[in-house]
Amino acid sequence: MQRLNKSITHAVDRPVKVMQFGEGNFLRAFVDYIFDVTNEKTDFNGGVVIVKPIEFGTLDRFHDQECQYTLQLRGFENGQPKEITRQITSVVDAVAAIEDYDKFMEYGTSETLRFIVSNTTEAGIVFDETDDFNACPPKTYPGKLTKLLFERYKKFNGAADKGLILLPCELIADNGIELKKCIMQFIDLWKLDDGFKAWVNDNCSFCPTLVDRIVPGYPRDEAEELCKEWGYEDQLIDRAETFGLWVVESDSNLPLEQLEKELPFKEAGLNVVFTKDHHPYKERKVRILNGSHTSFVLASFLAGNDLVEQSMKDSTIRQYMEETLYDEVIPTLSLSKDDCETFAKAVIDRFLNPFVKHQLLSISLNSVSKWEARCMPSFLGYVDKFGKLPKYLTFSIAALMSFYTSQTEVENNGGICLQGDRDGEKYFIQDDRAVLDFFKENSGKSPAEFTHAYLSNTKFFGGNDLSKVAGLEDAITAYITDIRARGMRAVVTDLVNNK
Repeated sequence: MQRLNKSITHAVDRPVKVMQFGEGNFLRAFVDYIFDVTNEKTDFNGGVVIVKPIEFGTLDRFHDQECQYTLQLRGFENGQPKEITRQITSVVDAVAAIEDYDKFMEYGTSETLRFIVSNTTEAGIVFDETDDFNACPPKTYPGKLTKLLFERYKKFNGAADKGLILLPCELIADNGIELKKCIMQFIDLWKLDDGFKAWVNDNCSFCPTLVDRIVPGYPRDEAEELCKEWGYEDQLIDRAETFGLWVVESDSNLPLEQLEKELPFKEAGLNVVFTKDHHPYKERKVRILNGSHTSFVLASFLAGNDLVEQSMKDSTIRQYMEETLYDEVIPTLSLSKDDCETFAKAVIDRFLNPFVKHQLLSISLNSVSKWEARCMPSFLGYVDKFGKLPKYLTFSIAALMSFYTSQTEVENNGGICLQGDRDGEKYFIQDDRAVLDFFKENSGKSPAEFTHAYLSNTKFFGGNDLSKVAGLEDAITAYITDIRARGMRAVVTDLVNNK
């Protein structure tokens, strides 16, 4: 069987407009897909060069297939399963920054380059004062970028129109702002000239972004059959859900209208939002998508479910989740009700996706800090707005405490965790050591003592003492007492039926 290549995909030669740091499944299923559709439906006409920024790994599979690969998007929309299979041709080359430094720099200083995209993980955007400008390349991602921009500045004699637009996709707050901070620190550390610093500051745009797509990646168990069906070999098959959202914030150097014109994603019909402030969209995602996960999965697990999709087909749990979203979370958000409800509907479709086997225990990891970041703002916002406790978000605290109840410490994959019990079935409770120590010491106490110890532990709630919220201790104590007596399924059933 022939390996996938440009003769099969009929790829068009395009000038490189985009440099992408990272060759992983997410960027290929998200960014490269977006540029691929944009090439097809607009006059953008831009190719992507992938950069492998670290020593680990190889680009052999990319070179063997001339950077062509097949992407399958599979999801659940408007009550029906949906599948899209597409050959991605937007990637024109792949280069290793370390092993092929000269070629990397050649692309970085090319006439046509305009955009840099990255997903170097949350640990990638860091300033390391031990990094060396004279290394080829420097070791950190911001260090590499600083040197690339310096070489570009020199080649084009500081021409204003040769500045770049940077679109970091790393999952950290204000990723574009943080990336620029690191580069400015490297410019100072390495004593690069003031003209270059001014060029970066005035002619390069660092756009904070928010990305949202679940990407399971390479379908190892099905790849052979898929290749037989398609009639070619593909070692780079990628899979993702159909839903995808990219929110891109313009910066002071780049008017919103110009950003939309240079990146004609909306013209291509893609779900991309250009905005002057991405924070409301981040708030919406964190509190609706991530917050709903954190608020219902622990109760659902203890009620007998193992998967998100299974939970959504459980009428009791689904009612719990939907009423949490529509009655308690959305009323506290800053975006319009219609906008938030449209997003919530998409979230429910995503939870029903039969192609993503999302384990509840996987989502349960580090639930204490997740509740603080994802649920507490909605909880406190509801109390402040309505002057009473939100039923489901309040109950989610009791569900979390019940899930974490254990005095049994065990080893799992070389680490220490607690061992919970679901009707005789053992499960692992994984979190930071200080969190596990707290529950080991306190979860065996009476419901009232356990509740007070947890709610008054300000380390778990960003400095807030939730024991001071009127009526909360009594409500949580009553829920935990009931759960211990009758089990999670019975208590949740009564909760949604207002008993």
